[in-house]
Amino acid sequence: MNRYRKWASQEHSTGKQVLTLAVAGLLLVVLIPYLLIKYCPGLDQRWHLPDFYGGVVNLTVGIAMIGLGLGLAWWSIYRQLTIGQGTPVPIAPTKKLVVRAPFTYCRNPMTLGTIVAYLGLCVCIGSISAILIILILATVLLLYIKLLEERELEARFGAEYLAYKRSTPFILPRKPRR
Repeated sequence: MNRYRKWASQEHSTGKQVLTLAVAGLLLVVLIPYLLIKYCPGLDQRWHLPDFYGGVVNLTVGIAMIGLGLGLAWWSIYRQLTIGQGTPVPIAPTKKLVVRAPFTYCRNPMTLGTIVAYLGLCVCIGSISAILIILILATVLLLYIKLLEERELEARFGAEYLAYKRSTPFILPRKPRR
């Protein structure tokens, strides 16, 4: 927890924020999708999992999910950069608590968007093993957020975060209360 406080107390230049996002982006937008596309269809065959590829249907549904998920994730990142004055990456965190849309719908819209986008990719390639891998990774990520990140946010933003946490759902969105 002390490491998070140290990172949050440091000033991070625009260059460091861009570099941090670029490295995270390479992992999340390039490496993970590449690995899913390259290896999961083979895993499906090796594990004798049924194929659910239906051509245009898979592509249509999957691309819609990818677009929706990436849009939500990128909107969240934009808000963290502009309002929060930081990044979603723990080594260059936000300075201010962001409580404007899309963070009014759920506390973790970037995570939700990322999960939806990855599941969309899984639908595009028609791979059950890819879906299972993404669900496992999503579970680990959500546990990290719930057990570590939320404690850090409570320590950093205090009563403001606790009030936000009480009024905004964790991951499944709902219409904001007025």
